[in-house]
Amino acid sequence: MQVGILTGSGTYALPGFEAAQTVLVSTPYGDVEVSEGRWAGVDVRHVARHATGHARLSNNVNHRGNIWALRERGAACVVGLTACGAVDPDLELGSLVVFDDMHFLSNRLPDGSLCTFFDEIGDPQRGHWVLHGGPYSEQLVDLLTTAALDAGLAFQGGGVYGHVDGPRFNTPAEIAQLSECGVCAVSQTGGPEAVLCGELELPFALVGFVTDYANEVVPGEPTPITTLYELIGRSTGVFASLLREALPRIVACDPPPSAAGTVVRFGSMEGEG
Repeated sequence: MQVGILTGSGTYALPGFEAAQTVLVSTPYGDVEVSEGRWAGVDVRHVARHATGHARLSNNVNHRGNIWALRERGAACVVGLTACGAVDPDLELGSLVVFDDMHFLSNRLPDGSLCTFFDEIGDPQRGHWVLHGGPYSEQLVDLLTTAALDAGLAFQGGGVYGHVDGPRFNTPAEIAQLSECGVCAVSQTGGPEAVLCGELELPFALVGFVTDYANEVVPGEPTPITTLYELIGRSTGVFASLLREALPRIVACDPPPSAAGTVVRFGSMEGEG
């Protein structure tokens, strides 16, 4: 079983990636670089969503290409890792959040188009992603939560992820509104990844690393930029500790993790009646 890994700010390569090679994958949405090799004894397909040196800001991330490429190269499930800002003041800087729900009302890609693979009339794979609960694979969420506990990492099990558009950060009013919706942390990339994995029926889970408190979450005390940079740098090691525990459990899971929800595909209904 091959596991797809999406990494974000500060993590452009996986430390200790064995026999890694970079494959340029041609997709309907452009070429995507995928690093392939073994990590923690597991076959891994890795995409750095921002590319080396953070070449792509959040508004330039090729979400459809990234998810398509991971599936094309054999990933049977995907774990997303993201640096995030805390909306819940009780979250500790430098801690993890294993999300179990999502707030992504705009449902749009960075270019403003709707976030979907189903953009062609008559596409036989077209359909609706119908959710019966949260947007993340329950098995992956459970495995990541147990792995964080066994690795001795500071984390919160469960919480609502808030997708916000970048590249700017949010105003106090925007953060207050998200807090009213129950969002505990925000970043600028995780929403499309969950939706697109759902449409491809790829089990997906998202883990955040808290690098700062969002605007006015701690009144009058903004997180210093130096602290933000320091924590982004620290996130790679923390994510690596989590993956070392989680990846072997994911590939050993029997039955394998299942995707969240159900995709009702209209192509399968053609000819009925």
